Amino acid sequence: MTRIWFVSPVYLDVPSYVILRERIRTVLAQHPELAAADARFVVLDDTAGLDPEIERLRGLGDLEVLLPPFNLGHQRGIVYAIRTLGRSIADDDLVITLDADGEDTPEDIPKLVAPLLEHPELHGHVVMAMRTRRRYASARFRILYFCFRAMFRALTGTTVRTGNFGAFRGWTARRLFLHPSFDLCYSATILALDVPRRMVPCERGPRIDGTSRMGYSRLAIHALRMLLPFAERIARRLFVLCLAALATAILGAATIAALSLIGDVTIPSWATYALVAISALCVLGLGNLVVLFTVFSQSRAISLANLEQVWPPRPHEARERQLA
Repeated sequence: MTRIWFVSPVYLDVPSYVILRERIRTVLAQHPELAAADARFVVLDDTAGLDPEIERLRGLGDLEVLLPPFNLGHQRGIVYAIRTLGRSIADDDLVITLDADGEDTPEDIPKLVAPLLEHPELHGHVVMAMRTRRRYASARFRILYFCFRAMFRALTGTTVRTGNFGAFRGWTARRLFLHPSFDLCYSATILALDVPRRMVPCERGPRIDGTSRMGYSRLAIHALRMLLPFAERIARRLFVLCLAALATAILGAATIAALSLIGDVTIPSWATYALVAISALCVLGLGNLVVLFTVFSQSRAISLANLEQVWPPRPHEARERQLA
């Protein structure tokens, strides 16, 4: 092992990241198997150059600041950073992704990378932190998070208990992250692709400084984006549900027709119309949901596709654009 890359998206959280970086360096120094590695820190400025405090980080010799053209969000920001660094990362390097606010605790890094160090031949494996409990979350957040997990399980058949805290080899970073589903969401795509992975129990820590800027509206959008990589699986489940609803409607109609032929049972006329109307609305609504969900997922993918290849422009390209 020659190098460890620490990739973090930073959105108006530079004070927390400065402390986080020092804690990471302390943890590395305390573990001989990690102390010999060359630690490289990569920060994605998710304000797209609007945060003046980012300049505090540019003078650090072991740190590189990446500047996207616009705000990507923490999930797609990680993907953009890894794709941008693809040519600089060697196959045997370690890549660790974590948030900048300290909730992904640096003290868990040794056990997170332990499976990769014990089995260096497992290049294609991904190790993700499995959240055990959230002691610092509010009761309202826990209730909403439980509801989201239940909905996610019902739609995808997968239980989500991961965030951005993960580790993998450079071999994986240079190949796996070219998959277009990563244009939608980082952590959910790892679950959707069914890549070889290991889960390491890690408790979520408290924020280092300040308060979270992820309000409930942004959390709702984030929850929707996590569903996007599962679009095909969700569409398949909804299609089965459509067929089940249609079969139920046909069975109900056949039952009403049979009872009418017998003559001993009086069925109100409105019951037949209600059954037909409800069945039609059910099938129509589910069909539209499948179409809209698929279109939305593709529109989100377009905004990040090949972005790392065109931004920032090369000097001669920028000059040509100015002359044009």
